Amino acid sequence: MIRMIQSNSAAQAKAYFSQSLSKADYYVNDQELNGHIQGKLAKRLGLAGRATKETFFALCENVHPFTGEHLTPRTKKERTTGYDINFHCPKSVSILHALSKDDHLLKAFEASVKATMKDIEADAKTRVRKGGRDDDRLTGELLWADFVHQTARPVKGHFPDPHVHAHCFVFNQTWDEQEQKVKAGQFRDIKRDMPYYQARFHKYLSDQLIDLCYGIVRTEKSFEIENVPERVINLFSKRTDEIGRIAKEKAVTDIDELGALGARTRAKKQKGVGMDELKTDWKRQIKELGSEEDGKSERSIRYAPEKLKEAKHAKDCVDHAILHGFERASVIRDRRLLESAYRQGIGDRAISLDAVTTILSNDSRIIGVKDHDQTLLTTEAVLAEEHYMVKLARSGQGRLTPLCIKAPELKLDGQQAAAVSYVLTTTNRVSIIRGAAGSGKTTLMQEAVKHIESAGKTVTVVAPTSQASRGVLKDEGFLGAETVSKLLIDQKMQEELAGQVLWVDEAGLLGTQDMTALLELSIRQNARLILGGDTRQHSAVIRGDALRILNTVGQIKTAEVNKIYRQRNENYRKAVEDLSNGDVKGAFEKLIGMEAIQDIDPLKPNEALVKDFTNTVKKGKTALIISPTHHQSEEVTGDIRHALRNAGVLGKKEITATRLVNRNLTEAERSDWRNINVGNVIQFNQNMEGIQRGSRWKVEECNDRHILIRSSKNETQLLPTNKSAFYDVYREKSLDLARGDLVRITRNGFDDQTKRLNNGQLLQVSSVKKSGDIELINTISKATYKINKDFGHVAHAYCITSHASQGKTVDEVFISQPAATFPATDAKQLYVSVSRGRDRARIYTDDKEELLSYAQRIGDRQSALELMRKRKQVEELASDNVRRNLQKPKFKAPVTSKKSKPITKGIDYEPGI
Repeated sequence: MIRMIQSNSAAQAKAYFSQSLSKADYYVNDQELNGHIQGKLAKRLGLAGRATKETFFALCENVHPFTGEHLTPRTKKERTTGYDINFHCPKSVSILHALSKDDHLLKAFEASVKATMKDIEADAKTRVRKGGRDDDRLTGELLWADFVHQTARPVKGHFPDPHVHAHCFVFNQTWDEQEQKVKAGQFRDIKRDMPYYQARFHKYLSDQLIDLCYGIVRTEKSFEIENVPERVINLFSKRTDEIGRIAKEKAVTDIDELGALGARTRAKKQKGVGMDELKTDWKRQIKELGSEEDGKSERSIRYAPEKLKEAKHAKDCVDHAILHGFERASVIRDRRLLESAYRQGIGDRAISLDAVTTILSNDSRIIGVKDHDQTLLTTEAVLAEEHYMVKLARSGQGRLTPLCIKAPELKLDGQQAAAVSYVLTTTNRVSIIRGAAGSGKTTLMQEAVKHIESAGKTVTVVAPTSQASRGVLKDEGFLGAETVSKLLIDQKMQEELAGQVLWVDEAGLLGTQDMTALLELSIRQNARLILGGDTRQHSAVIRGDALRILNTVGQIKTAEVNKIYRQRNENYRKAVEDLSNGDVKGAFEKLIGMEAIQDIDPLKPNEALVKDFTNTVKKGKTALIISPTHHQSEEVTGDIRHALRNAGVLGKKEITATRLVNRNLTEAERSDWRNINVGNVIQFNQNMEGIQRGSRWKVEECNDRHILIRSSKNETQLLPTNKSAFYDVYREKSLDLARGDLVRITRNGFDDQTKRLNNGQLLQVSSVKKSGDIELINTISKATYKINKDFGHVAHAYCITSHASQGKTVDEVFISQPAATFPATDAKQLYVSVSRGRDRARIYTDDKEELLSYAQRIGDRQSALELMRKRKQVEELASDNVRRNLQKPKFKAPVTSKKSKPITKGIDYEPGI
């Protein structure tokens, strides 16, 4: 793992040196591991060598330690002093190093850190502001002090655990060759690309360990040394467990927040404890832990490499990265794709980082476009897919006879009436109605369908999700509403569309593949296609913001309905209107004016929210709590249930059910045995040989040869990883349920009485029994259901994500948005969350300014077509620059030496540019 932590002042950096960096926590054979000044800039300044206190403190003050001169032209009082880039090796490596008789593992770690820091240094930049410019320039020089530590901070009552890690404190200085001076660095891109550097670090280290005859087992985020027992790794993870426990108490999930939490909760170093004493204690702990419970002998850890192991190729890594990356995005940064490809190569010595990089850069499937300081990638296939989708939509323009020559008299007015008139009188096959959240899209839809049917047409209504189609739409009177996926596989439904009208609600949730399939179906059946949705709300999880692409790139005419009716409070309604129009700052100011954004107590982050929510429910109002992350949702849920139990709302009898949590792996990830763990549950979506659709199997064995799965009937099969599109991977989790609990169905299915249960459906527990039987009720329709505690696809519904909330309406909405959730925050998330309420919205946060900063991120995913448009603009700009240079008036060149050549010679350009 690599973390990058900013130091905002010289005083902070000096204190960090004195308390944490200056000495290794402990000694190997009683020899101190000194810090060193490294980097090309260090050599240029004559500073390479041991990192003394005097040198470190001078650099913190932006002063040359020997000359006393300032290094950069300006030294602001509150300047960024530098960044602590800290490297952490896998726990199994630390354990084996601590128990080994030499430092071969430590040297491998240090070499890997050094190689990664050279990668980071090569990407160093500085800001350029001279001559009216406002960009960054590559410098390739940095200066840092590195310190290697070998133990974690101690947990109270214990000696410290082994933990080899390094701190590389990079000072905020670099060398600008063009300006010939030391300047402040620009570290934004390095921070952004930290996952890329982490993948390279893990690859460097794993390769070195393989050379030392260790086997490597890749894990979800890193790797471990093969045959080091997991129970030993867990034994020596006391500090990690302590931080995790405190983080859970304080609802901290963000990686930077976790790092800060670790710093705040450090115990003091224990003085006078030598390495020999530590090793004796570590061996004692392992001995007390005992051997394997099944009596199996421990396997060899260091051994000669297997000769017959099937070799992978760097192209396999690139293929995997492309399949994985472009499943959920049309455009990806090159380093994000490289990170994925590098991780695939961990554990295989034959695959080099350079080979992976070269193969990706030469891959004919990939299209790369330089966009300022980054390279964006798409594929020929994705571009062709989007182009085909737009072509299909545009091919139907002006091709059909209007349903009505003149719009009939309508019960609506304003934008709603205009939208209905448009779909009734258009000659286009495809029409779009973009309706803001709460703008009365359902009312509009009901009026339009009535007149379409009066014109002699039938309307088939579908939506991307079962909750929207079989839930919301059916409740609004569209009894035949179905899912898009159902339509695309149901031949009878498709045939009934011939010459009729297909209306897709929540069309903003469609990806390009489903949208293309609907367009093909409409053309094949000569049907009209009406797409209703809101491109400012959440888009599909899978690749492609299809509705937005058709609107902005395809130029398909859109009827706008942005007058909002849902909010009954004028100020609240205006705030939602601002969010709908993309004015996040304006909405924020209005919400603050309404006292809708509330500060939380860091020690009791959910206390005010829980109190306000329970008071609202007691008044008989409908309410919903929303949070950007599942982790925060679970923390809030725990506090809500505790309060409801104390208030007597929940029954005293409680049972523990099994909850299946979808790991949300991509098709590529599901095909790789290294991403599947023993104990995971596999549920199949298709019938296969020996496997029934909908059946669940538990993973019993998982290795590079096979994945063995077992059914509830005790049948065994090998998981067909080459058909990973046909199954999902879940992990089991316990779920406490009592009478009165609110729950949400998390996957389509049927109850014990074969009644349909829809994904996203909200129900209440009416009773629980010791036998594990659970009775549920729909509090609106009063429909009842029965499930068993092993049903699996059910979760608490007190706090849900904004994605799960889309389409729902309540009286009051409560939004839990502490700093730990900010990485999952953007304009779409805030808009969907705030717009769920009729009467009131309240946001609970510990940092209003930072929340606004994150919420202003648009959240739209770039399309391949938009990327190509950007490339064209870049090429045209370059051509214009060439033309301007050629058109400059020519002056007589000054007299120069005979060897000088006219500056106009040698210009290489294509004729006609």
